[in-house]
Amino acid sequence: MNLEVVLPNEHPDLDPARPAELARRAEDLGYRAAWLPDHLIPPGAFGDVFGGVYEPLVTLAHIAARTDRIRLGTSVLIVPLREPFALAKQVATLDALSGHRLDLGVGSGWNEPEFAEVGADFGSRGKRTDATLDLLAELFRTGRGPGGGYFEPRPAGPVPITVGGNSDVALRRAARIGSGWMSAGLSPEEVGERAGKLTGMTNGRETRVTARMEWHGGDLGAAKARFEAYILAGADAVAVHFGPAEGCEQRMTTFAEAVAGP
Repeated sequence: MNLEVVLPNEHPDLDPARPAELARRAEDLGYRAAWLPDHLIPPGAFGDVFGGVYEPLVTLAHIAARTDRIRLGTSVLIVPLREPFALAKQVATLDALSGHRLDLGVGSGWNEPEFAEVGADFGSRGKRTDATLDLLAELFRTGRGPGGGYFEPRPAGPVPITVGGNSDVALRRAARIGSGWMSAGLSPEEVGERAGKLTGMTNGRETRVTARMEWHGGDLGAAKARFEAYILAGADAVAVHFGPAEGCEQRMTTFAEAVAGP
């Protein structure tokens, strides 16, 4: 199915078992992938703008133990806020624990105060993102660090990387190293335009396009039409955020049934 879910992770009172329960339900419904957001220490309260109450890689390890088939991803991990070698170890470990179901969704970040909070330079975030992703690829490929140190566990194959973001920089990064690109807050027409631009950058290399959308209830027909418009515009899949955990399972079920129906 070309339907995916962005799991709720925005509220501090969320039961820590709930994301795994919802991911298991999504798996039973046929969702292709489940994604979790990331913010370390945002300048505003977690909620409407900022998600990532529970750290996504740790949470995905828990979800991996509770599921069997659904792919698991970050939407998206703020790479320049992470120590590169520790991140490589986490990603490789999660890839192994999940049975190679991990899709590493990455971004360079957009919120300057969050960088200032942890003492990270905002202006160089793009360069540091690229350097970290290149390091991960080298460690995973060779098992050796830049100084000759040994890296394990090595993934059995490349860990798929989905690049998030709407900018030309994000598209160039997806074209260079990504197996996929994920939009955020774009219309179907805008996704189609950027998907076409991405195709022109990849020289024929297949890159999966995922569009993100919101549906917290309400007009189901309009939501289904928007989903279909993304697919017609060139998206390979649509990742839907269904709003708060309360009622999320029912909305997730209703939407899946609508999309699968005639």
